[in-house]
Amino acid sequence: MKDNMLLWDETIFRDPIVLELDYLPEQFMHRDSQLQSLIYSLKPAVKGMRPINCLVYGPPGTGKTSAVLKVFEEIEAHTSNVVLVKINCQMDSTRFAVVSRIYRKLFNIDPPSSGVAFRKLFEKIVLKLIEKDRVMVVCLDDINYLFHGGHADEIMYSILRAHEQYPGVKMGVIAIVSDTGKLYRFDPKVSSVFLPEEIEFPPYSYDEIGDIISSRIQLAFYPEVVPDQVREKIVNYVDLTGDLRVGIDLLKRSGLNAEKRASKNISEDDVDKAYESSRLLHLRRNISSLSDNEKEILRLVAENDGIKAGELYELFNDNNELGYTRFYSLVNKLKDSHYLDVSFSGEGMRGRTRIIRLNYPADDVIKCIRG
Repeated sequence: MKDNMLLWDETIFRDPIVLELDYLPEQFMHRDSQLQSLIYSLKPAVKGMRPINCLVYGPPGTGKTSAVLKVFEEIEAHTSNVVLVKINCQMDSTRFAVVSRIYRKLFNIDPPSSGVAFRKLFEKIVLKLIEKDRVMVVCLDDINYLFHGGHADEIMYSILRAHEQYPGVKMGVIAIVSDTGKLYRFDPKVSSVFLPEEIEFPPYSYDEIGDIISSRIQLAFYPEVVPDQVREKIVNYVDLTGDLRVGIDLLKRSGLNAEKRASKNISEDDVDKAYESSRLLHLRRNISSLSDNEKEILRLVAENDGIKAGELYELFNDNNELGYTRFYSLVNKLKDSHYLDVSFSGEGMRGRTRIIRLNYPADDVIKCIRG
């Protein structure tokens, strides 16, 4: 047993930075087509033209933000003529917060915290871009959150139609949505100029998850620290949640659990304990990105697990006026995002009655919906 014990100054981590959630890998696996689409869309900016706007969408933890940052990193390494701004709309969820973040990137100082109108601040940004002959690309990550306060249309309108008031300015937008469906509906005056290249990030397949987790294990740990059965357990957890970030976090927490035991190997028990301590954290974060209607469907299924689709619609329709087609598209979205399991019962017309169940414990889902 002593041979398997860590000494006080030993570690199982070769490079722990690899397991940080903001780490950008050199090899961005299984997203070649998405990276190529982003590069194609931003290539005009490198040549001094307006970029093609992008709509990047897919479930949480499928590489959307990392892919955009990877392309931004490559562009910044080759030119200083493109100003690239990534904004987390979950944190900066008002139009003034967004324009302040852009101002900070362009001028390297914070804007006045009061007494300056949005329009005035935005005008300073535009005039600076024209003066320096720079192209700007604004990535609005989790743009969903701008819709809650009614700021999305204002911000998009200001950026996308700036050239009409300020000839010569060149700006574009990458909108990232943590969603398997389409983007929220913009005002027609915005959608008429947005016209994005739509880039889908589908959930990783089981084999793709296995490849990515294996790569992180090889980079993060010394050889033989993570046995095959432990790797498989982590891959299964990621496949269940559909969120690759769960796997990266599990590797980190499991490694720390092993070191706490002074062990040179991570055990399955280390993984289970890590998942137990972090599962609600991930689930709560993912559920927070859902719409109110989607949360309501999840709540109803949590309270009536194994319910028939028609009965679920009747319960849902008591407080909502969505048609059945739209309702069922939300159910399909929740299924594709691994929240729900939808199977056929063998009952009803030609055995096509759909039975809807949760993929998570009902109590956990209710806790996360309530915040």
